[in-house]
Amino acid sequence: MSTASTPSPTPASELDPIFKPKSVAIVGATPRKGSIGHTVLHNIMASDFAGIVYPVHPSAPFIHSIKTYPNVSVIPDPVDLAVIIVPWKHVTAIAEECGRKGVRGLIVISAGFREIGPEGARREEDLLAVVRKYSMRMIGPNCLGVINAAPEVSLNATFAPTRSIDGKIAFLSQSGAFGVSIMQQMEWRRIGLSYFVSIGNSADVKANELLAYWENDPNVEVIATYMESFGDPRAFFCIAKRTSKHKPILIVKAGRTEAGRRAASSHTGALSGADVTTDAFLRQCGAIRVSTIEEMMALLMAFSRAPLPKGKRVAVLTNSGGPGIMATDALVTSGLEMAELSEQTIQKVREIVPAEATVNNPIDLTAWGGPEAYRTILPWLCQDPNIDIVLALFVPPLMVPPADVARAIAEAQRGYEKPILGVVMAEDSSYRNLPKEVPNCPPIYPFPEMAVKACAAMVYHCEWRRRPEGEIPHFDVRTDDARAILQPYLAQGGGYLPTVECMRILECYGLPTAPLIETQGPDEALAAAHKLGYPVAFKVAGRKIIHKSDVGGIVLNITNDLELQGAYAQIKRAMERAGLDPDEEAGVVQRMAKPGREVILGMAVDPKMGPAIVFGQGGRYVEVLKDITTWMPPLSNVDTDELIRSIRSYPLLAGVRGEESVAMDYLRECILRFSQLVMELPEIAEMDLNPFILNPHPADCTVVDVRIRVERGD
Repeated sequence: MSTASTPSPTPASELDPIFKPKSVAIVGATPRKGSIGHTVLHNIMASDFAGIVYPVHPSAPFIHSIKTYPNVSVIPDPVDLAVIIVPWKHVTAIAEECGRKGVRGLIVISAGFREIGPEGARREEDLLAVVRKYSMRMIGPNCLGVINAAPEVSLNATFAPTRSIDGKIAFLSQSGAFGVSIMQQMEWRRIGLSYFVSIGNSADVKANELLAYWENDPNVEVIATYMESFGDPRAFFCIAKRTSKHKPILIVKAGRTEAGRRAASSHTGALSGADVTTDAFLRQCGAIRVSTIEEMMALLMAFSRAPLPKGKRVAVLTNSGGPGIMATDALVTSGLEMAELSEQTIQKVREIVPAEATVNNPIDLTAWGGPEAYRTILPWLCQDPNIDIVLALFVPPLMVPPADVARAIAEAQRGYEKPILGVVMAEDSSYRNLPKEVPNCPPIYPFPEMAVKACAAMVYHCEWRRRPEGEIPHFDVRTDDARAILQPYLAQGGGYLPTVECMRILECYGLPTAPLIETQGPDEALAAAHKLGYPVAFKVAGRKIIHKSDVGGIVLNITNDLELQGAYAQIKRAMERAGLDPDEEAGVVQRMAKPGREVILGMAVDPKMGPAIVFGQGGRYVEVLKDITTWMPPLSNVDTDELIRSIRSYPLLAGVRGEESVAMDYLRECILRFSQLVMELPEIAEMDLNPFILNPHPADCTVVDVRIRVERGD
């Protein structure tokens, strides 16, 4: 994936016929109740569409008391949008008719296309050719339809069994069934929609175009999506990164346990996987990944009903100690901070609460705390400059209706640009009724953990908005020389490069390498050791061996000729025990590097997402410790700083207990050079720099071992 150039956005006017039509033809409308054609027409009428509707049916004269037409071409007026709900074998011909009529937008609900296999894919190609021929735009095929709930449009061209509420959330789903479930959940929570789009097979209009369409739409404040694939990841990345700077993007991405993770032969390939790569991709474009519908609803309630926080300091107000402890644990685990209440706030609370109450954060009112206490104290917390977010927890006594506390929270929220999230641990039915009972109901959750997830997501989004863009530097390197090294191996069909050639490629990009010489036989090994100077390491070249230490293929700190001869014999015996022919593997003599802190810097290519860079604690136990982070290139200087700091062992690199920090500036430069290498040499499929030894001085930092596998792109 490259972000060097941003794809040209689709002009908004191209999608207006779909989302803001003045006239809609329902091709496949039918008087048969319960059918999709009847339901779509009914939903359009029930939503009070602000335009003209033309049902199309070959024989029925009226449907829903509306005059019908036998086909699109005989409709006397212009048609902006056609919703097609007919058997697949008629769809392409109807699309052709719509094109001749001058229809500019299509929603093809009909199935029987790419989703059923190769034959369906060919039908879809034929349909798309017609769409392109007449410069139309199409949602679908095989989709649920489209909603634009804005009052000036009020279009519900779906067969969903729910009614949407006008709001500021745009929802995109690649699954119709998932979309229905989301809308049902939003309906009972009274979370408003501005748009709903089920894109189905997305033969024409892609998710990227919808993000761009909503980027500057004043009716959209939050974007939520269910994604099964990103289509063009580069285009999605560019648009999502730009949009997420002013609108939160929530994504449920299917495929967390993708069985297709390919068997990997490198450390990086084993550490990275489809889901890890997806997490990195979404993190770097500012999107917020959620795992479940419940979590999606929790975040939608927070983003749509509460102002954004200025920071991550949270105050907890509770009438029960247990939920307060649970909330505190969840907040700290999520990286949020427990706020230090001001002395003024503490004094005000102390004056009204009983002696047994706790007035520090979390504030535990005990069972004395009822709706009036919340109504009084919550404004004080909103006025406290040390607090960014308020979490109000309430366990209702038998005689206190949960809605009373919800109203108190709603009243406290008015007039303050500080989010208050509530937790009302009530019986399920009373909790579910809160959005209906309480006007302008604040975000209320049944348990503390989900409220904390919402707090963390809001803080993440605000921090992302403040995060600087960063710069992607370009180093003066020898790209052509590196490509020349790769060419002979690509001509042979790809595979692993000899260690010496791997080191030469790193040198072309200015990365530090420990000098080495490839040898055949003991005499060449001795000559190489004399040339490099003792102490040296002796190891197998590794063209057929993935992890040298696993087969005893490396001996370190050799100080003289006798030790080198012993090392040669030792490695030869180890290879024979492993069932390998020592004569087929070259030996490598390498000057010993100064000991230091070992990291891994690697990359592997995800077949859908492109290359991913891995960084973390290195050495022989890298796959056991798994202290690594994954990022998508190209990396900016800001990305690189976050990458280094994100591993658990970062304090070891920064220096602990009197130790000096490693050469951080030099490490950043090496990672940025590596990123440039990855982007400029796409023929490399996997690469490990492990161990990359770091020390306080750049001259003592060096890559000791490297493994590169190349693949032909054809």
